[in-house]
Amino acid sequence: MAETPRVDGRIDLDKPRWLQNTYIGRAKHFFSVTDPRNVLLRGPQLDQAKVLLQQYRERKEPTGTTDEQVFAAKKMYESAFHPETQQKMFLPGRMSFQVPGNMTITGLMMTYYRTTPAVLFWQWVNQSFNAIVNYTNRSGKSDIPESLLLKSYVAASTCAVGVAVGLNKATSKLPPLVGRFVPFAAVAAANCVNIPMMRQSELIEGIDVLDENGEVIGQSKAAARSAITQVVLSRVLMATPGMALTPVIMNTLDTKTKLFKNRAWLAAPVQVGIIGFILTFATPLACALFEQNSSIAVSNVEEELKQKLLESKSTAKYLTFNKGL
Repeated sequence: MAETPRVDGRIDLDKPRWLQNTYIGRAKHFFSVTDPRNVLLRGPQLDQAKVLLQQYRERKEPTGTTDEQVFAAKKMYESAFHPETQQKMFLPGRMSFQVPGNMTITGLMMTYYRTTPAVLFWQWVNQSFNAIVNYTNRSGKSDIPESLLLKSYVAASTCAVGVAVGLNKATSKLPPLVGRFVPFAAVAAANCVNIPMMRQSELIEGIDVLDENGEVIGQSKAAARSAITQVVLSRVLMATPGMALTPVIMNTLDTKTKLFKNRAWLAAPVQVGIIGFILTFATPLACALFEQNSSIAVSNVEEELKQKLLESKSTAKYLTFNKGL
């Protein structure tokens, strides 16, 4: 797999290690970013990694420092520090905590889904976790207002609980396997509400679009719609394997074996383990579906942007934009 070209023979610390114009390159990058082992890194290790990268930028790294040591420090740094503020992020909000956090919450949410109190509690826990992730990974330059975070949190929680409770009642007389899919439907619906609400200012004002020279030519609402659609789709697909395959596996174990007959307590850890294994692969593979710097055809953007391109004599057929995560 081709790595990002060096600059004067040195590693470009501002770009991912692997070229991002192929799915495999993007997948390798996100496998590194979401590696749950990074959660075990201690404060001093992270601080040392930050210092080494700063020394490398200034060409003052210790004599004998290897490329692999720099890449290892880069991986540790990117797993824990905000890319814009350079501040150490709250542990539960880091991308490396996505697998352990989601596997635990999702596993328990899918174990205790039969009663309304359990649905209310675990959907609330899940949306609280999502709110922490959204706040921790917010843009350092255009801060998300706390009022908007609160509105998104309340709307997503209400949507998730409403869907879960409603579907629980609708499927109460259907085979047990059908009921196991209720949490997935609730999570998918909440993502469709939470992400657009969190980024509603982009839908109203547009996001920056760049021409073939990397110059910002304006803001596009069409690009914002495309970006948010891609993010919602990748988030839903991220949850799909674990929340679609696990019910089938658990239902088979429940009906075809005696594993849980006298060990009802075993269902939760088994389900958490299955989801954890699946999420280890599903999380980075779903994040890699679309390029971080996505593109939109000039024919699909607003008329004022087309006019700007004509005035600048640009020959670009596509404009690029950062879709977010």
